[in-house]
Formats: sequence, structure tokens, C-alpha cells
Amino acid sequence: MAKNLAPDSTRRSEKSRRAIYDAALALVGEVGYPRTTIEGIAARAGVGKQTIYRWWSSKAEVLMEAFLDLGEQSSRDAGQEPYAIPDTGDLAADLKAVLRATVDELKDPRFEVPSRALAAEGVVNEQLGRQFVTKLLEPSLQLYVERLRSAQAAGQVRPEIDPRIALELFVSPLAQRWLQYSGPFSHEYTDTLVDYALNGLAPR
Repeated sequence: MAKNLAPDSTRRSEKSRRAIYDAALALVGEVGYPRTTIEGIAARAGVGKQTIYRWWSSKAEVLMEAFLDLGEQSSRDAGQEPYAIPDTGDLAADLKAVLRATVDELKDPRFEVPSRALAAEGVVNEQLGRQFVTKLLEPSLQLYVERLRSAQAAGQVRPEIDPRIALELFVSPLAQRWLQYSGPFSHEYTDTLVDYALNGLAPR
């Protein structure tokens, strides 16, 4: 006689969590952040809203965690380690590789649609904007800081350079072009940003 096995609560919880992530990202892309609600996320995910409140205290927390998970998935799909910048000893090549991957991610509709919705809301909603920077953007920027410090230690970047300011030479123009559609958003563009940032504009 076959045994009656109890449901696997761990698997059930992970399935619910994944459904909530997907629902939150889909909704914020479709209706915007202000109209996205815990009730709407729960209904779309097929769970009770008490399930969401058991894990998160607000829709902002749900979305932040969903974005982190999406970034990790994108890295895995690309065969990369999540939240890592390579250090091959060639700073230009490493920066170009990670910025090319960033372009690909930002052009992926799964990421682009909800990203734009949250970025737009972050401009007018200071609290959300600060959370977005603190929880999602700053950890990624610190990876650039670490890579530039490694390059300083190797003598590839001047020791007096502030890595936190230096990274903005290529990260900020990329973000601006993506947000404002101000020009082609491509690998060629990011490669040029790195070349300009590392080599400067003055004749040598």
C-alpha cells in the first residue's frame, strides 16, 4: 500500500514566492507603481494577501526583492556569476564585458518594462527613489568601486582617483541614454564610453 506523503511545504512556498515576484513585476509594468497594490499582486499570483504580508511589509519590499531575483536569473541565463565583475587583469575588457551585459539586460522586456515604471516613480517619489538606490543600485555600483580599486592596486588607474566618482563616467551616461532614449543603446556605445573614460579626451 502506497504511503500518503504530506505536501512539501518548502516547494509550495517557493512556488508561491515565485508567483508573487512575477505578478509584482508584471503589474508595475502594466499599471505603474502607484496603482500596483498588495491585493492586486495577491490576486494575480493566486495567493492570499496574508501570504504576502507574512514575507514582506509593503509592495516596495516585494518589488525590490523581485528585482534582485530577476537580476540573479538574468546572470544565470547569461552564464555569469550574479553580481560579479570579472577581474582578468584587463580593466577595459572587464568593464566592456559587464556593460555589454547591462545593455542586454536593460533591453530585455522582462526587466525593461518594470524597471522603467519604477525609475519613473522614483523621480517623483523620494522615499521609493532612495530605496531603489540603496537596495538595488548601490550594491551594483560598489562592484565597480572594487574593480577600480583592484586596477589601482595593479597600477592601471592613478592612485588619487576616487573610484566612486570615476565609475559615473560610464555608468551615468548609460543610464541617461536608456531612460531618455537620447541615442542608440548598444554594445558599441558602451565600449566607447569605457574608452573615453579610461583614455580621456585630450591628445597624448
